[in-house]
Amino acid sequence: MNVLFVTLDQFRADCLSGAGHPLVRTPNLDRLAEQGTRFSRHYSQSAPCSPGRACLYTGTYQMNNRVVANGTPHDERLDNVALAARRAGYEPALFGYTDQGVDPRAVRDPGDPRLSDYEGVLRGFDPVYQVDSRQSRWLEWLSGQGHVVGDAATALATEGERSVELSASAYQTDQLLEWLLSREGPWFAHMSFWRPHPPYAAAGSWAGAYDPADVELPIPPADDVHPLHTAALAMPQTAAPREEGAIRRLRAQYYGMVSHVDEQLGRIWAALSELGMWSETVIVVTADHGEQLGDHGLVEKLGYFEQSYAIPCIVRDPRREGGRGQVVSHFTENVDILPTLCEVMGLDVPAQCDGLPLTPFLDGHEPPWWRDAASWEFDWRYLFIRGGEDRWPWDRRLEEQNLAVRRTEDLAYVQFGDGSWRCFDLVADPTWRTETTDAARVLPLAQSMLTWRSRNLDRTLTDMLLEDGGIGRLPPGVPFAAAR
Repeated sequence: MNVLFVTLDQFRADCLSGAGHPLVRTPNLDRLAEQGTRFSRHYSQSAPCSPGRACLYTGTYQMNNRVVANGTPHDERLDNVALAARRAGYEPALFGYTDQGVDPRAVRDPGDPRLSDYEGVLRGFDPVYQVDSRQSRWLEWLSGQGHVVGDAATALATEGERSVELSASAYQTDQLLEWLLSREGPWFAHMSFWRPHPPYAAAGSWAGAYDPADVELPIPPADDVHPLHTAALAMPQTAAPREEGAIRRLRAQYYGMVSHVDEQLGRIWAALSELGMWSETVIVVTADHGEQLGDHGLVEKLGYFEQSYAIPCIVRDPRREGGRGQVVSHFTENVDILPTLCEVMGLDVPAQCDGLPLTPFLDGHEPPWWRDAASWEFDWRYLFIRGGEDRWPWDRRLEEQNLAVRRTEDLAYVQFGDGSWRCFDLVADPTWRTETTDAARVLPLAQSMLTWRSRNLDRTLTDMLLEDGGIGRLPPGVPFAAAR
């Protein structure tokens, strides 16, 4: 069985036409959902890219993998999706990027350039077409087509001035399609799209596909906001445009990027069908995190609002018919993806995983023991590291620059590392602008977060006993008796 693992960057869950968006068109994602299972309450575990992807690739929460920023090293001790694919007999190919920095404990040369670059390839992948912020191969190809556009930022910001076939996403798709032509036997490919990541500029005809006048306005900020929110509203890179026309244009361009990526997925679906691979390929589509898109006065991905974490998830396994066309409303998370892919590939779920396989839902079942809340984390200590304000071990302010969210049907509880908290009443106001301080409602949710943390402490070796040659749940590669 082939495996196609697709990630979209900065893709909001509510931008699927199949999920009810009145404007955006995503026919190819909708088609996949009709033939698979769509998880309508699916969440990333962190932001921005490196932290979100670390959770996705390792099946662990941020409190265990400790990738807290773009630039945090990826702990080499962690198992990951690419290594799992290799254990299953695949040679996992990467088209795109993973944004996972090298573990400095594995580096011998202090001048190693990887110590200055977080855009590394996750251990285990073969980078057939590697993408980073420089977009070097695409720019070289674009120049060969007679378009000299300067650096990557300029090229991406002006994609609307060129034909859609010349876009970064189209070129990346070309690389995958060419690779598929040479496949013999089962394969595993990770297609990691850059878009709909900023700059907010859609490619080709998609730049004009959505009229800003038709675009809905974002949710405004509440009158009383947390200091973190206040700080984000003052930062140029995270503050949304305040002029109505500007925010409408931004959202219209984002929708164009969403539809353009969907168009590229349609090309992939068509190629799989033409090559006779469609019925032999498991497809998983999700995102690394969401996008504020002007909601609460913010853009990009940060903080605690669910626009930064609610993302799409569609899984199509042609061998499983029970969940075909179903929409699952249970809370699911990106830490569930690695356990799901392991079961797809016939592997045991690694003991390190905090997530759960989505397999029962793919078979049309609703397990009664499933989680009743979603959780995510955000850390902003990198601002203080850069400011040189850490005086270890006496000054522990870095450990205060974080938050965790516990989101249930009715409430969203936010716990900050400095001891402050907020709790939003989602029944009274689903826009996350109305708070409750009712102890009868807040205390159980705070206790639920404590329970969530205690149940997800690292278990890689804790579920083993050194008895009879080793018993319990063994980590991958342990060279003694199988778990009993």
